[in-house]
Amino acid sequence: MARKVAVLVAGSWGTALASVLADKEMNVVIWTRNESQKDEINRLHTNGRFLPGVTLSPNLTATTDMHEAMDGAEAVVIVAPSAAIREVTRQMRPFWTEEMLVVHATKGFETESLKRISTVIAEELECEEGRIVVLSGPSHAEEVVKRCPTTVVVAALDDSEAIRAQDLFMNPYFRVYTNRDMVGVELAGALKNIIALGAGMSDGLGFGDNAKAALLTRGLAEITRIGAEMGANPLTFAGLAGVGDLVVTATSRHSRNWRAGYMLGEGKKLETVLSSMGMVVEGIRTTKAAHTLSDKYKVQMPITQQLYQVLFEGLDPRTAVEALMGRDKKTEMELMSIETWETWHK
Repeated sequence: MARKVAVLVAGSWGTALASVLADKEMNVVIWTRNESQKDEINRLHTNGRFLPGVTLSPNLTATTDMHEAMDGAEAVVIVAPSAAIREVTRQMRPFWTEEMLVVHATKGFETESLKRISTVIAEELECEEGRIVVLSGPSHAEEVVKRCPTTVVVAALDDSEAIRAQDLFMNPYFRVYTNRDMVGVELAGALKNIIALGAGMSDGLGFGDNAKAALLTRGLAEITRIGAEMGANPLTFAGLAGVGDLVVTATSRHSRNWRAGYMLGEGKKLETVLSSMGMVVEGIRTTKAAHTLSDKYKVQMPITQQLYQVLFEGLDPRTAVEALMGRDKKTEMELMSIETWETWHK
């Protein structure tokens, strides 16, 4: 009998991960709230809104019934937007069992509480956070479903849970590494979306490759600073979840964060950008969360601060760039406090 895995929900990344598992001859049931989307996946083996032109495996079926999705599953993969994580987890809670592996692949924060997604899931399941695994890394859904070579990382506080997730997903085109720094992997995946928005905005303004290279480099320093202050290992930001995901998200037209930034750089209003995207742009919510976190942890995040003003205070993107270029002189190695480095070198 085929192993069963539940995937929540049927967006582009959830469907792509479901496809990876279906290619391993697993019985994959993807849960969606949308009845017409369910019918399309089951009858036509397509998910046209999120992955146009892609034919899905017959091993992948869809349901709007949470119990049907979860019943008998050995693992559940949660890929809901950050704003819906708590609600979706609450709905799956009655059907979750202690034996199930729980993996999430959502890159963001719960904006209101500033909690990481794994924390939210653990709270709703009333389990130890060590039971939760995060999957992250440079991985466009559009390429994964075409079986393009892709490498990601799974991280958990419990090594055995990370290894279970590694074994679950690993296949000839989808390579999976493990990492013990769950905090760093989770923060890197969320925070890089801010820099991707900025990179798209830079391209929309026509500033060229020099500007974008500088933005990515200084952006990486910025997210490393806040990550370290929040308990992450700085080296994680040099890995797949950090610089790897940053590069792919900030340089590709597949990236909805880059596309949103590009339209803002062209002069479009945020409301117009969001309505035309038709999909969640996690970097916008994450910018709001990171702006608050920078104040909380007293960490300088100048790129985030300028993007916050563009997104939520009406600042002109060109003025934001001028403000960044006109900052006081700095040394390049001002990544984080001496105290933070000493903590990690003990």
